[in-house]
Amino acid sequence: MNNPNIYSPDSSLSEVGMQSVVTTPPQPNAPILPPGGWSPQSMTYPPGLEYLMGLDYLFIDQKIELLQAFTGWESKNKYAITDKNGELVFYMAEESGICWRLCTGNYRQCEFFVFDKNLQETLRMVRPYRCDGCCCPCYLQVLEVYSGNILLGSVTQEWSLCRPKFYIRDASGQPVLIIKGPLFTFCINVTFKVESLDEKHRVGTIRKQWSGFTREMFTVADTFGVHFPRDLDVKIKAVLLGAAILIVSIIKVSQSVIYERKR
Repeated sequence: MNNPNIYSPDSSLSEVGMQSVVTTPPQPNAPILPPGGWSPQSMTYPPGLEYLMGLDYLFIDQKIELLQAFTGWESKNKYAITDKNGELVFYMAEESGICWRLCTGNYRQCEFFVFDKNLQETLRMVRPYRCDGCCCPCYLQVLEVYSGNILLGSVTQEWSLCRPKFYIRDASGQPVLIIKGPLFTFCINVTFKVESLDEKHRVGTIRKQWSGFTREMFTVADTFGVHFPRDLDVKIKAVLLGAAILIVSIIKVSQSVIYERKR
């Protein structure tokens, strides 16, 4: 069973010179979180993340890939990320090898590049090949979020017999938030709760939204949203964006089985 306080990042996709992370158990003199249960917003942040300062919602719309829709072959995913007013915040594009996409599907090794409206790279998300489910407790899903070569934090899937469970970790590897999923992830609308570590405070949600019958049945594109406190540290907001990408890719595995049976 995974120890939630220990995580050693996979360096197979990382470039030379990247910051290495070694996680440690919570320290006795660790700072006490405010009453809301989350880290307060810091005025020190990497370039490009100022777009996240005043936001409390992000909506991620996956672009429809016709080749994948008609052939079933996995293609590189592309996303448009907007705020709750529909204003564009980021573009996101996947980079992965064709063999990884065809052979491992939604569990593939890949990277996601996030660009601002001026097409300047803002974030990079690294996802190594990992398994999912209670049968592989030592090799579960991980996604790391970088700004340039600086690690902002990571998302780690934790072993759970029934309900999906993830930790949001800061750059030092310390868990700062917990994400708990529903018992069934193949429903039309799927909601994951983002909570404080003591599980006493609801911090936000990650929700897979129904995209309409035609889009759900005949394409592989997804629409989902992330809600978090407006004053949450922008680096943790960026990691939550990565968590949404990771979680929805896992949801697609269980939902695709249902949709294939309906076709």
